[in-house]
Amino acid sequence: MRIDRVVTSGKFELDGGSWDVDNNVWVVGDEDEVIVIDAAHDAGKIVAGVAGRQVRAIVCTHAHNDHINVATELAESLQAPIRLHPADEMLWQALYPEARYQPLSDGERLAVAGTELEVLHTPGHSPGCCSFHLPDATTVFTGDTLFQGGPGATGRSFSSFPTIIESIRTRLLTLPGDTEVRTGHGEATTIGTEAPHLADWIKSQS
Repeated sequence: MRIDRVVTSGKFELDGGSWDVDNNVWVVGDEDEVIVIDAAHDAGKIVAGVAGRQVRAIVCTHAHNDHINVATELAESLQAPIRLHPADEMLWQALYPEARYQPLSDGERLAVAGTELEVLHTPGHSPGCCSFHLPDATTVFTGDTLFQGGPGATGRSFSSFPTIIESIRTRLLTLPGDTEVRTGHGEATTIGTEAPHLADWIKSQS
């Protein structure tokens, strides 16, 4: 199993605001085939990271623009389907009113390179946020649901702090403590590192 990180840079735009961001795009598989997690900012850089391997799918952790803004370009370049949870349809439509994707569902298993990623619907940062659990590599890809140091932002449209806390509590912190958390921005952490701080995160919002 091989996991490559491609870091791309651009703008996150929502609710009339614009922020400079660096995104982690994850390329997961082996020497022959991969799944690409998120489609952020720079299709050429992501294609270079794929390095000629077959792409089974481009799976999106959620539909904020900085995670999907080269999705259709990437899908065309790599001849791969785009996958997204349909609860983020309104965010997708804001950027792609005519393009289509294949819906993800909670509990679905995505096959690649002789293993599977399990789709965990983890709403809160947005309604359709998903994480992707890869037990064979003791890894979970959490997008913007869980970061090193706490949950993703919930102060914008279509987000909810109680919902993201419930997602983290019931879908992520239940994973083994040594599970590596590979995030949509920034550096990795582990479930065991973050779990003791849940009460502090809740208290900070009270």
